[in-house]
Amino acid sequence: MKALLTTLAGLLIATFAGTASAHVVTITTSIPVSKAANDVELRAAVESAIDDAVRRAISFTPTAVTLETVRRVSDRIYLVLLVLDEDGEELMKQLETDEANDSDEVLPEPRANEVRSL
Repeated sequence: MKALLTTLAGLLIATFAGTASAHVVTITTSIPVSKAANDVELRAAVESAIDDAVRRAISFTPTAVTLETVRRVSDRIYLVLLVLDEDGEELMKQLETDEANDSDEVLPEPRANEVRSL
């Protein structure tokens, strides 16, 4: 009887529990410096690396891909990508809004001889 109740409770939780569906992924990929001989080749190499990374590294359909960082280390150019789905975009907008609201908070002026720690 206990096993039946436990199984039933598990099924109810699994049925009615919502799952978070926002996808926010950081991908690092690289290209050889030799593919960056001129602007046209560099652009083609970067686009190819981004397309390949997005196709192979994630299993969701992205709605936004942002190039966050580019660094050259020795003979390679490293690209750091931020890949988001629609829910991930909304999550990032909400985080930006929350961060802006937190930084807009005005603290009252301290009175003489008052010590305030932040």
